[in-house]
Amino acid sequence: MLRREHFINQLPHTLQSIELPFLGDKIAGKVRDSFIVGDKRVLITSDRLSAFDRILTTIPFKGQILNCMAAYWFDLTRHIVDNHLIAQPHPNVLITQQVKIVPVELVVRGYLTGSAGRDYEAGRAVSGVMLPRGLKKFQRFETPIITPSTKAEHGQHDEPISVEEVLSRGIVEEQYWREICRIALELFEFGSAKSRERGLILVDTKYEFGLLALADGSKKIVLADEIHTPDSSRYWMAESYQDRFDRGEEPQMLDNC
Repeated sequence: MLRREHFINQLPHTLQSIELPFLGDKIAGKVRDSFIVGDKRVLITSDRLSAFDRILTTIPFKGQILNCMAAYWFDLTRHIVDNHLIAQPHPNVLITQQVKIVPVELVVRGYLTGSAGRDYEAGRAVSGVMLPRGLKKFQRFETPIITPSTKAEHGQHDEPISVEEVLSRGIVEEQYWREICRIALELFEFGSAKSRERGLILVDTKYEFGLLALADGSKKIVLADEIHTPDSSRYWMAESYQDRFDRGEEPQMLDNC
């Protein structure tokens, strides 16, 4: 059993790193460290803060909040798609099924901001998507768009990629890719509705999926990693958005990107 004393580190107020040799070799990520135990993966969320694929600092209890939010959304969205979560034995820990991660992240965007806004201002396509002319910064799209990115190795940067490239290069089989895109849009619609109930706008978010091998030899699409957390999503305050947009002002942001 995982106990709190296993998570003691040099700084008493933040969980910087995890060493659990009884679980085997550690797989270190930017925020999460994991251990593969049989057909399961133990995911442990640290207090590390990562931005633009770099670890910047640690924040007390960030890992617990992030992990509990992910578990909450995993449970809330099971009616849309199954996920890899088995149990949460500790605020920082998830026990998950070991799945083969699809090597493309699906970023669903509902508003013109972030890197999409920068590409648009420069006259570039956004992950292969040519947006209509005349859009204003922070404007809501008529319908959300999917802008895929490669899932880079540790220490490397994720790169935007078009849907056409994903399929032409055979990165993901078309039968899985079309279904993953459909699921991602449904998750975003559901997450947006739940966020509005709490006075928030889900601006954009990242989804990761895995393929779970079944006994009959087939593969099942499951949601993996995290969902609708501050590390994977951008949120704005809903109440003031329209007035501020009409005045040409920035929304009240709950992010710094």
